[in-house]
Amino acid sequence: MFGFIDLQVNGYKGIEFSDIDLNEENFIYATREILKTGTAAFLPTLITSSREVYANSLAVISKVIKRDEFKDAILGIHLEGPFISKEVGAVGAHNPNDVHEASIEYFEQLQEMSDNNVKLLTIAAEVAGAKELCEYAAQHGVSVSLGHQMALDSDVEKLAKAGAKALTHLGNGIPNLIDRHSNTLLAGLAQDELTAMIITDSHHLPDSLIKVIIKTKGVDKVIVVSDASPIAGLAPGRYNMLGNDAVLEENGLLHNPEKKCMVGSSAMMLDCMNYLASLDILSEEELLKVGFYNPLKMINVSPDRIRGEYNITYNKENKLFDIER
Repeated sequence: MFGFIDLQVNGYKGIEFSDIDLNEENFIYATREILKTGTAAFLPTLITSSREVYANSLAVISKVIKRDEFKDAILGIHLEGPFISKEVGAVGAHNPNDVHEASIEYFEQLQEMSDNNVKLLTIAAEVAGAKELCEYAAQHGVSVSLGHQMALDSDVEKLAKAGAKALTHLGNGIPNLIDRHSNTLLAGLAQDELTAMIITDSHHLPDSLIKVIIKTKGVDKVIVVSDASPIAGLAPGRYNMLGNDAVLEENGLLHNPEKKCMVGSSAMMLDCMNYLASLDILSEEELLKVGFYNPLKMINVSPDRIRGEYNITYNKENKLFDIER
């Protein structure tokens, strides 16, 4: 296997994809560095942003996608927002001032800016217009995932019937305190049709919840993502990124102490897959499903398309993936 597939990468080594200053040179640099880490292909991800940031970043990424060097490594774009909840906790590290009502018209504009390269769209199920937007996106070949939301059973079920396929970083992008029975985490778990995307970096989810999600959803309905932030690959310290004053701790935890939320991950897919492997709940075949085959299926890409410079090997005894250079 040439590497893992990551459906959620916000940046790398100081390069922020949701940045008005993103240009072809620094995006290419970040992409080449990402592809050295055990990730064979990925979706650059833009969080909730201003129209100006979208116009710049979508244009830059779309130009680079056309290059022969990256055509099978950059599989499209993940729009994580702007059609999400403004509620504290649900909005997470996103800027609530840039949250936009669910709008087919605005989505069409964003898709046009991207030269039709948006392949995954994260929306909140409960916001007005979500059902109509979901139906439209699904009909036009865009996979819809539900996240950064307060949606309960009826709304999640409604969006699943409207064509939604997944749950964005399930267990995260929600308030720290939720109702013990009626909450969006359980609503997502209970909806069998939806695949759970999870961040297994040892910080975003406790081991027990990782196990519960996998046992509830089944291996075929789980996808590992890194949610790598622009700070991934940098040294511990204080940074301003994704509109947040964030702290990267020595142990890898990346968070905004004021908002009391995480700001993406400092891990890459190889780190996330090795942490998941260390829990000893999945076989090698099952690990490859959640880190390679399932994400490709989510965005309708054939595994035969994936090529890479490196090969990923698995040591069954040590339960460890490594890059064979």
